[in-house]
Amino acid sequence: MKRLNIKKVVTTALLIGLLLGLIPIVIWGGLTYYYNYYTLPIDELPPQRVAIVFGARVYPNGQLSGMLRDRVEMAVQLYEAGKVQKLIMSGDNRFEDYNEPDSMTKYAISRGVPAADIQPDYAGRRTYDTCYRAKAIFGVTSAVLVTQNFHLPRALFICRNLGIDAVGVSSDISRYSRRSLLWSEVREVFAQVLSVADVIRQPPAEVLGEPISLE
Repeated sequence: MKRLNIKKVVTTALLIGLLLGLIPIVIWGGLTYYYNYYTLPIDELPPQRVAIVFGARVYPNGQLSGMLRDRVEMAVQLYEAGKVQKLIMSGDNRFEDYNEPDSMTKYAISRGVPAADIQPDYAGRRTYDTCYRAKAIFGVTSAVLVTQNFHLPRALFICRNLGIDAVGVSSDISRYSRRSLLWSEVREVFAQVLSVADVIRQPPAEVLGEPISLE
């Protein structure tokens, strides 16, 4: 019986582990490089009817986290500049005492955006769900995506592959803590791998419903 070459097995396992570990980094680098071309400053954005604002953490008192506040603030600036006519505030509301879209909407209204021009999306639990529902529920075929630089490539990748002609604008207005930004960027690397699987399979969003007109 042939003896098992332990050294060869260990070397092979290490090589496989290294290759698997490189896959998320390669995907992250490729998406970041390619979709950077679809990220524009406000003054270069073509006018769009809709801006999609992606949700993030809201504190128990309803206050927006720093990153989410910047996303909504950038959407307000787009609206004030006449770049968009409607804001879709998409976020998580799966728990009774947690409501991202309402908190986002209240902030935008406090900044002068009419409530009639804001459409909450209460089932944007993931980036994929937000993009899927934007087209399936709200009939969006083109939009400006509003989020931070680290998140834009994934959001653009998903929306454009679901049939939305999307461009992005960075909402990096404030300076975030190094710890918070590092955690978000590391998490994003692995989230992009999952987004590739989502785009390939294109499952329905976790929550759907009847179409809602933005008129």
